[in-house]
Amino acid sequence: MRILVLGATGFLGRHTASRLRALPGAHVRVAGRAPAAGPPVDLATADPDRLAALLREAAPDAVVNCAGAVGGSAVTLTAVNARGPAVLCEAIGAAAPDARLVHLGSAAEYGPAEARMPVGESAPARPLGLYGASKLAGTLAVTGSGLDAVVLRVFNPAGPGAPAASLPGRLAAELRRAGPDGRVRTGDLSAHRDFVDPRDVAEAVALAVTAPRPLPAVLNIGSGTARPVRDVAEGLLRASGFTGPVGDRVAEDGDGSPRSAAVPWQQADITAAGRALDWAPRHSFADSLTDLWAATAPATEPVP
Repeated sequence: MRILVLGATGFLGRHTASRLRALPGAHVRVAGRAPAAGPPVDLATADPDRLAALLREAAPDAVVNCAGAVGGSAVTLTAVNARGPAVLCEAIGAAAPDARLVHLGSAAEYGPAEARMPVGESAPARPLGLYGASKLAGTLAVTGSGLDAVVLRVFNPAGPGAPAASLPGRLAAELRRAGPDGRVRTGDLSAHRDFVDPRDVAEAVALAVTAPRPLPAVLNIGSGTARPVRDVAEGLLRASGFTGPVGDRVAEDGDGSPRSAAVPWQQADITAAGRALDWAPRHSFADSLTDLWAATAPATEPVP
């Protein structure tokens, strides 16, 4: 099976490419903006005809799009998250119309939840900011393409390799810098989020790539549990060996995230993913944070 992965050098892309390479008989090719990503492909500026030529040469049975931007200017967000999937769908339709497309979407597409109820795929998409709106535009490009495609709507990934642009990655880095006696400042951490391990996301991608039958247009990929964001700080501190009160090391008196206030609670309903893919998250929240903490250790520091 020939699989082309875009965005394979990013956080979720690295885990996904690694999992796909472990599939029996899989031949995984990667492409992206980074020099290590193989053929240069930047979906923000890609020409559909040139991308189609790459697809004809690669002749993939499946294309996985992990490319995305979580921050940056309005131009960057819309170019990568909205234009990129549209260009990719056009190129696949021209050059590899029988290939399955697996595209990573985002829970930010949903916006505020109705009360404190798990959000299912049929819930209205009401993104609050440009990031969520741009990801929703990408989802609409995929689901309206007529291709054999599925959007995996990923909730809040937390685990080894989490980037500084994410709250788990930022907290891990700041706690490392602060040292065993230091203190870090954050905003209010009372908002509830659904955290999912990137390795579980990668497993969902592998199952979506190899599923023998057509899949629903959108599937939620989360843990199915809403946790206070404060639990991330507590889990990282416990992984570091700290046993005292979280407040001794984390002060929640900084500037908070506007989105946290606007979306105070979010939890995925993952029933559909279980039914369509026979998928369920396997990594515990504690293990995700322990592995994230270990992954941030300096090369000279022994990992406990």
